[in-house]
Amino acid sequence: MKKVIFAVLISITAIVGSTQLWAATSAKVIAVRDGDSIQNAIREASPGDTILVYPGLYKETVYIDKNDITIRGVVEAGKWPVMDGEDVLNDGILVAGHGVTVDRFVIRRFKGNGIMTQGANNYKIINNIVEGDSVYGIFPQFSNNGLVADNVIWNVHDAAIYLGMCQNADVVRNDTFGSVMGIEIENSTNILVENNTVHDNSSGIQVTLLQGLPVKTANNTIVRRNFISDNNVPNFAPAGSAAAATPAGTGVVVFAADSTTIEGNIITGNDSAAIIMIDHDSSPNMRDPEMDPTPDDTKIYDNVYWNNANKPFGAVKDFLDTAKLKEAAEIILATQSKGGCIANRSSVRELGTQDFDECPAGATSLDVTTMQLAEPVPENNEQTQLNGEFAYQAICAGCHIYDGRMVGPPMRVIQAIYRGRPEAMAEWIANPTRKREDYPEMPPQNYLSEKDRLEVANYILNVLGKPRKLREAREDKE
Repeated sequence: MKKVIFAVLISITAIVGSTQLWAATSAKVIAVRDGDSIQNAIREASPGDTILVYPGLYKETVYIDKNDITIRGVVEAGKWPVMDGEDVLNDGILVAGHGVTVDRFVIRRFKGNGIMTQGANNYKIINNIVEGDSVYGIFPQFSNNGLVADNVIWNVHDAAIYLGMCQNADVVRNDTFGSVMGIEIENSTNILVENNTVHDNSSGIQVTLLQGLPVKTANNTIVRRNFISDNNVPNFAPAGSAAAATPAGTGVVVFAADSTTIEGNIITGNDSAAIIMIDHDSSPNMRDPEMDPTPDDTKIYDNVYWNNANKPFGAVKDFLDTAKLKEAAEIILATQSKGGCIANRSSVRELGTQDFDECPAGATSLDVTTMQLAEPVPENNEQTQLNGEFAYQAICAGCHIYDGRMVGPPMRVIQAIYRGRPEAMAEWIANPTRKREDYPEMPPQNYLSEKDRLEVANYILNVLGKPRKLREAREDKE
């Protein structure tokens, strides 16, 4: 019997081994050279394939809707593959497949996004150079378990790196400058922001809970061991946009997010403040009753502060003037907050943090070395079969909130324009025209099928905001 069992085990091992060998050898390497189309290579590729893009100029938008694709630039004699939107195309690389790696491209002059994930899990965006003039440089949206590492991004009129409604991601060793925000973590949970160089922006690193989005919390972000310097560029975001409210001259901003840890950073030369904590009152035109508006449980451990808050300007100066305060401070709490602490507080100038505790001696976040998951996130049915709600969260919520302005018009306005006309809205999604001159042109989503566009239109028109509308109707009756 033992011999039989042993023989069966050998047979199973051989079968498994041969299956793994077949999977490894079946993956293709597809070469793309100057003059070829990267998108054609995506169409040819199968899960597990690697696409090598050689130096050249590629004037196209690339949409990756297949899983486990690696798209990698080849650098030869200092020459890179360059994707150029020519200030005409909206997006450089869009990722909707899971397990996709985007590695080693120069991406420039796209109006909307350099690289964006749309509900794609297990992603890696590494070793890229992204130059605006765009809304976002690198933009994972509604995605889980990712890595944004070793990229250089500049000249972006919102956030150079922007994680929107994400979970379990590491943002490490990037260089961001010349943008409104160097790094923004918005409505996200379990994010590590570490070893980045964030300089010469309007604001360095911002951890945000933004109103009007489907994800109603922002929790557990660690901002650690970053070099955050000279973020004093006047805010140049489009007037009226959410980014226009970003306080300039600031190193780290905690905007209504909970459980943010700030540790081991070198924060220097930020004219308005090193760290400022604000609430939803700083954006008075937007309210979301389903959100906690204050930043709680902020832990400010040991950091190096030097030459900050010497020349406050913009929103921070307005706050100080309104409060009739003559002295600026490196750490400012401009709201109510609970559960916070500051380490070695005698070494830093504070304002408004008198109710913060002294952090326990030796308190640190260094036991957390990554926020990525040990195993890939499995694909679920909602993501396999794109539906209206998922498409709204993964795509539309990157630019639109329900009330107020993020980038594009509020969803309430869109609902009013297209009420009862989902087919017309689906056509507009594919080929948008500007509805108001005070809003930017919206990007075409014509890579989505007609069925998918109709599903998201029906969701927006018939489902989105309905619980709030019912609650408001009840309140009006009362």
